[in-house]
Amino acid sequence: MALLKWPKPSRNGSVSPEDAAEGRMPLMEHLRELRNRIVVSLLGLVAGIIVGFVFFDPIWDFITAPYCSLEASQILREGECTFAIRGVFEAFLVNLKVAAMFALVVSSPLWLYQVWAFVTPGLYRNEKRYSIIFLAMAIPLFLAGAALAYFVMDKGLAILLGFAPGNAVPLLEMDDYLSYALVMLIIFGISFEMPLLMVFLNVIGVLPHATVARHRRMVIFIMFLFAAIATPSTDPFSMLALALPMVVLFALAEGVMYLRDRRSPADDFSHLSDDEASELPEDESPLDLNTTDPDSAR
Repeated sequence: MALLKWPKPSRNGSVSPEDAAEGRMPLMEHLRELRNRIVVSLLGLVAGIIVGFVFFDPIWDFITAPYCSLEASQILREGECTFAIRGVFEAFLVNLKVAAMFALVVSSPLWLYQVWAFVTPGLYRNEKRYSIIFLAMAIPLFLAGAALAYFVMDKGLAILLGFAPGNAVPLLEMDDYLSYALVMLIIFGISFEMPLLMVFLNVIGVLPHATVARHRRMVIFIMFLFAAIATPSTDPFSMLALALPMVVLFALAEGVMYLRDRRSPADDFSHLSDDEASELPEDESPLDLNTTDPDSAR
């Protein structure tokens, strides 16, 4: 991938439209384009934050629905979900965090397009094709992981709050719950991207299927270990809810890698030692000709 393709400077120092479309721009032009795209992305985020402030109540109701479905959330006020506020500025900061989360999700098509438009001119044709496919698959996978986290949060909270003694009253703070929900959504979403990363590494020739097959058991063990450590609730239900889909996606990714390597097998030198030379082709090369022979030299 060549992000900077240097053109021949013109007499007036300008860049032709053809060169700009193919990514052949001077460094300062690339920096100006990057600045403009960052400004556009930030404007989209600011607009999303304003909308998030205006519609804070329905957004907050949606985020807190897993906790409010538990009986423990209605101990202080029967039939009403309650949260505790410890600091003076906590309510405002929670409003700001919720609006920022909403803006990041809503404006994602805009800032993803800005990133794509900045990188695309420097990509080759086959890189553009692969990147479009993986980008189209990455967003649904992340949303699927976040949706799974949303639907299992109430089970994890119920298990954790169930360990409280009978005379204890749960006073969950707004900021603590928001941090818990945010971590769950991000971890589940990113975890669903790992199999896609494996396929991408296989496509560019970095990770062959044979390597994955040799370490399959270790990879599955690491997935369960990662799920146990990464889930903030530390309950077995959330761990299994994250680990089992990851194993299924890993199996699907391994199947894709197997079919791709079988269709276009690559040279595998993993069985050779570091001191052993690979076999060379037996075809004659022009260098193999006898240069001492005058006829061959001509």
